[in-house]
Amino acid sequence: MKTFIPKIDPANRKWLVIDLNNVVLGRAAVKVADILRGKNKPIFSPHLDTGDHVVIINAKNVRVTGKNKPQNLRYYRYSGYPGGLTTTTYAEMLQKKPEEVFRMAVKRMLPKNRLGNKMFKKLHVYAGAEHPHEAQKPELIKLF
Repeated sequence: MKTFIPKIDPANRKWLVIDLNNVVLGRAAVKVADILRGKNKPIFSPHLDTGDHVVIINAKNVRVTGKNKPQNLRYYRYSGYPGGLTTTTYAEMLQKKPEEVFRMAVKRMLPKNRLGNKMFKKLHVYAGAEHPHEAQKPELIKLF
C-alpha cells in the first residue's frame, strides 16, 4: 500500500473573492483560514500548502457580536523594551487600519511556523470594495 502525496502546482491555485459586508468577524475568519490551508479540498494534507488565494473586500464593514464585545476587544503590541506594551481598542483599530483587524484574526488561526507564513501570504485584505486582482479572474463566493 502506498501513501498518496498530492502534486501541488502553484499555477493552478484558484483566486476567491469574499465580501465581508455585515459579516461576523470570527465566523468569516474561520472559513478563510480553512480555505487558505486547503481544508475545503479532498487533497488536503497537513504538511503541504494546498490552499487558494483569498481576496477580502469591505473589511471595514465587518461586525463583532456580543453585548460588550466591541468595547472589551483589545489589540496588544510589545516593543521589547520595559514599559513598551501598547494597547489599541477595537474601535481605534477599525478606524485606523480596518483591514488589519481581519488580517490578525486569520493569522492567529493558521499554524505558527514557516508553512503558516506561506499560507498567510495568499491572503489579500482591502478595506473598500475595490481590489487590484481583476487580472486573476477571481470567483465571488458567499460565506453565509
